[in-house]
Amino acid sequence: MPNANHDSRTLPQSPSALSQAQRRAVSELLRVSPVADDLARRFQEAGHSLALVGGSVRDALLGRLGNDLDFTTDAHPEQVLKIVRRWADAVWEVGIAFGTVGCRKTLTGTGPGAQSFHLEITTYRAEEYDRTSRKPEVTYGDSIEEDLVRRDFTVNAMAVALPDKTFIDPHGGLADLARRELRTPSTPQQSFSDDPLRMMRAARFAAQLDFAVAPEVVAAMRDMADRIEIVSAERVRDELSKLVLSDHPTKGLHLMVETGLAERVLPELPALRLERDEHHRHKDVYQHSLTVLEQAMDLEGPADQPGGGPDLTLRLAALLHDIGKPRTRRFESDGRVSFHHHEVVGAKMTRSRMTKLKYPNELVKDVSRLVELHLRFHGYGTGEWTDSAVRRYVRDAGPLLDRLHKLTRSDCTTRNKRKAAALSRAYDGLEERIARLKEQEELDAIRPDLNGNEIMSVLGIPPGPEVGRAYQHLMELRLEKGPLGHDAAVEELRKWWGEREGGA
Repeated sequence: MPNANHDSRTLPQSPSALSQAQRRAVSELLRVSPVADDLARRFQEAGHSLALVGGSVRDALLGRLGNDLDFTTDAHPEQVLKIVRRWADAVWEVGIAFGTVGCRKTLTGTGPGAQSFHLEITTYRAEEYDRTSRKPEVTYGDSIEEDLVRRDFTVNAMAVALPDKTFIDPHGGLADLARRELRTPSTPQQSFSDDPLRMMRAARFAAQLDFAVAPEVVAAMRDMADRIEIVSAERVRDELSKLVLSDHPTKGLHLMVETGLAERVLPELPALRLERDEHHRHKDVYQHSLTVLEQAMDLEGPADQPGGGPDLTLRLAALLHDIGKPRTRRFESDGRVSFHHHEVVGAKMTRSRMTKLKYPNELVKDVSRLVELHLRFHGYGTGEWTDSAVRRYVRDAGPLLDRLHKLTRSDCTTRNKRKAAALSRAYDGLEERIARLKEQEELDAIRPDLNGNEIMSVLGIPPGPEVGRAYQHLMELRLEKGPLGHDAAVEELRKWWGEREGGA
């Protein structure tokens, strides 16, 4: 790409790495050129400039550019709307308060099928927080250079001016990309003062891209960690979720803990560093939890299969499954350390923290339920479970059963190969029993042999609390004995009713 502009102090250590990146970028940009060039010509005809910018340029250089494209322009949002409404298939204004207009454009070329592009076009801007605001104050800039210096990291501060495809890199982002390092275009202090969320973005990009973070950036994160408290819970939550769903989440989580960010947004995580796991004294619970997260990721299905790919519910449950240990630690008389009922305490803590981070109620419920159930399996290998116990395990897990399988298997981090193999065999046995019972009893939809209407008919009672108590009694029988059949269930119901005080 022509007209590359590099800062002399960021000269690449590996010129071949840069040339490979540039070749990848040319290939990627050729693929998206029809939609990008068409849009750029329309901006040009309206007297405005347009450039591909930020993550799109970075991903093009990495050979991973998708169909979500980011652009920047000197046109203000109302001018952008006027241009794209005549051209795009759909337009949305959800980000217009921050200078961003979104749209969708589908191209039907000569290749196999149509290509649909999601485009975001943002006016040159600068944004920063004041000490009392939880939202950035947006002001529009006058040049692309001013826009780029306000971006979070140099690898995201590159642009390709369209339609002539001039490469703009005033802060040495290409060299930093080759070194796989995150630096800020301005000083880290200025960058994080403009938007404190960038500290979490440093951790997130380190996890997503597997990049190192420059020492001066880490130092600024440590010094300014308390500034993250001015950022809204929703923005923090979104960055945390992206980090957890990345390919290398433990790298980003370590950085958050080391810099003090985690202490402000997820304090339960660094608290685990002080505890020792009673089963694995060679590791603290913090390291154990990160290992469980990595092992849970290994059990996720392929992204191209139904239900496959990164699973936020499973990953959060793996990360948080032991956060109840600090509050339940007890030193026993024999020198051992116990954490009785830490799963119950941990479930409550998980529910509280995720609620504060504004996670959806359903996700909060599922993750906290997995934390509560993660110890249920322990003891299966030492004493044979009855079919009743297996049924209750399936019933309590409900639609989370598959995730509970994965979480429980991931929770084994012992280095004792014999013990690990024994636990694996025991869980294999449990899954086989569940499969057999499912074939026999439709475990996925466990319910009593009689429904509410049938209970009322047999007992001759109207709707009310007594029907619910009778239903629960039959459910307990179903879990204990398996399917009874209609006649046997009627007999058991009448027997129970007759034995009740005041029953007929």
